[in-house]
Amino acid sequence: MQLKSDEIAGIIKRQIKNYSDKTVETETGHVIEVGDGIAKATGLENCMSNELIEFENGEMAMAMNLDEETVSLCVLGSDKGIREGSTVKRTGRVVEVGVGEELIGRVVDALGKPIDGKGDINTSHTRPIECKAPGIIERKAVSVPLQTGIKAIDSMIPIGRGQRELIIGDRQTGKTVIATDTIINQRGQGVICIYVAIGQKSSTVANIVDTFEKNGAMDYTIVVSATASDSAPLQYIAPYSGCAMAEYFMYQGKDVLIVYDDLSKHAVAYRAMSLLIRRPPGREAYPGDVFYLHSRLLERAARISPEAGGGSITALPIIETQEGDVSAYIPTNVISITDGQIFLETELFHSGVMPAVNPGISVSRVGGNAQIKAMKKISSTLKLMYSQYRELASFAQFGSDLDDDTKTRLAQGERIVEILKQDRNKPVPVELQVVIIYACVNDLLMDVDVEKIAGFEEFLFENVRNNYADIIKNISETKELSKETEERIKEAVSDSKKKFAAVR
Repeated sequence: MQLKSDEIAGIIKRQIKNYSDKTVETETGHVIEVGDGIAKATGLENCMSNELIEFENGEMAMAMNLDEETVSLCVLGSDKGIREGSTVKRTGRVVEVGVGEELIGRVVDALGKPIDGKGDINTSHTRPIECKAPGIIERKAVSVPLQTGIKAIDSMIPIGRGQRELIIGDRQTGKTVIATDTIINQRGQGVICIYVAIGQKSSTVANIVDTFEKNGAMDYTIVVSATASDSAPLQYIAPYSGCAMAEYFMYQGKDVLIVYDDLSKHAVAYRAMSLLIRRPPGREAYPGDVFYLHSRLLERAARISPEAGGGSITALPIIETQEGDVSAYIPTNVISITDGQIFLETELFHSGVMPAVNPGISVSRVGGNAQIKAMKKISSTLKLMYSQYRELASFAQFGSDLDDDTKTRLAQGERIVEILKQDRNKPVPVELQVVIIYACVNDLLMDVDVEKIAGFEEFLFENVRNNYADIIKNISETKELSKETEERIKEAVSDSKKKFAAVR
């Protein structure tokens, strides 16, 4: 191989042109202790809280405890290549994550790196994972509904855009199903969805992604996954990373729905991390700032004014209870932070009522202001009737001698329970919800057998879509329930009952 003199001259000229005599100063230190995903380093005197620290093998860590002589570092990856005496250096940056449109439709880890095998993600923007929540002046009142497509929720525990609504219940009561159904129902609603899986099994996350793909929900969804096999620091930062991605869209004037599944496992990961870095334990061995852990995350959900960007983040945190105990430490903390809760009951679930929403404990503190007028008009009656039915049903089981009024209320309550039942991944548009709930609260279904209610409901929806499309159009356009629309609903129900009786 021969080098030509003009090539050599060209290389030297480029080096002279790009020469810089600036010295780059980096603060370095050494690892004095490492294990369980936690490292202790000395020599990083000017280190900041939450700063990214780089090890000599390329692994990154986050600075947590800033002691007088040492800094405790949470390794964001594997600690296998890190040894006592390894060099560490400051980056001068806090932990940040890539944000932007490029992430939509992808599955990423807690650091925003792709884990779905679909190639690299080249994001044009980054945001720090920890960010100050919008202030009072920036915020706007919740007034736009976020339709979940679940009849029991949209009617009795409505959610508005910018709200934080807790989903709480024991394991295996359908908490994740409510969250995923809500995401599926956002198709065509102009809402970007982010699903954050914290401490879940990898197979569970794969099933959820598969459900989203089958229902076309991945077109507007980002999945952030920190599975049970990931380290505690990655599980700890996952919801903050998801929230940073959501904030990017919110400040661009877009509506975002973010699901944290679940914050119980998030608190456990933070407890493990805190105990390893020798923070003093408090109640149930959680560190003293466990309330602040969730409050600073959930306060970032808001509907902001047009001057500040005009978008919104609606948060659906999930909490798992033990034996239905909502008075435990973490559940009470998150209940006090959120704007209401959807409580799922094990007994209801096992008796075949799905979604197993308990209308007594469940409440929405602001969503009623965002409900469409048509739904608001009929849902207040529905909640009262349902509560009365549950009370009467518990007394009725002790005595057989019931008066006619009690029998009528029980019969109507049974029909309410039936119309509120719903299969997974089958969201119902709000206009059709209004039709079936109106029919039920106005005693139009009393002559339909209880066991045939589900079949009749499907038949009614099909008949309304095909022959009474003006009902859907009127409710959709005006958001109200006019006298003419009420008459048309009565006609549709009456017509459907005749046809249904003939078919069955």
